[in-house]
Amino acid sequence: MRTWIRERGLLLANLILFLMFFVGMIISGLQVYNADQSEHGQPVVSLGGYLTSGDFVEATFENWESEFLQMGMYVVLTAYLFQKGSSESKPLDRPSPQDADPRDSQNRSDAPWPVRHGGWLLKVYENSLAGLFFLLFMGSLILHAAGGAAAYSADQSVHGGGPVSFWEYLGTSQFWFESMQNWQSEFLAIAVMVGASVYLRQRGSAESKPVAEPHHATGA
Repeated sequence: MRTWIRERGLLLANLILFLMFFVGMIISGLQVYNADQSEHGQPVVSLGGYLTSGDFVEATFENWESEFLQMGMYVVLTAYLFQKGSSESKPLDRPSPQDADPRDSQNRSDAPWPVRHGGWLLKVYENSLAGLFFLLFMGSLILHAAGGAAAYSADQSVHGGGPVSFWEYLGTSQFWFESMQNWQSEFLAIAVMVGASVYLRQRGSAESKPVAEPHHATGA
């Protein structure tokens, strides 16, 4: 069991942290939501009522949407663009293993099944990482808009306005403000990581160059 955990520690740690903070978000969000309900003379809701509310759905998927966009774009951008000296870039002066044509390895017994199968399945598989993130981004964006439309309509009704549909909400400044305030921060964080990894180090991290590597050395 100890070996199994060690071999999956990075994934497990991130899943545990996600669950901790997600539960914390739910608990604190329920308190904030009910406080707002009371302030406007509306009935408080149960945990189940909060989890199905537009406010919770919008807040959750608004954030997930930006994370999946960030990672999907990062996967694509690092396939084509370089940054001299950054551990986040492929090498400038030598071939990268990630660029190798998998069709040259179709006879390897340990190659993933889509590689050995070839054809359209391999074409999908060799772009599957970015594809997954963009699918998750689109799903989160749709749920963000659906939850946002419900929350926006509820707020409108409290203030004497009319409800909006899913498509109407997509055309509001509110939706794009919610999205872009998160999108810009995600790409700022990536830009800082790419630039800082040229000059700064973290011993033992796969995201850093070896501590003694010169600043101009590109790639991990």
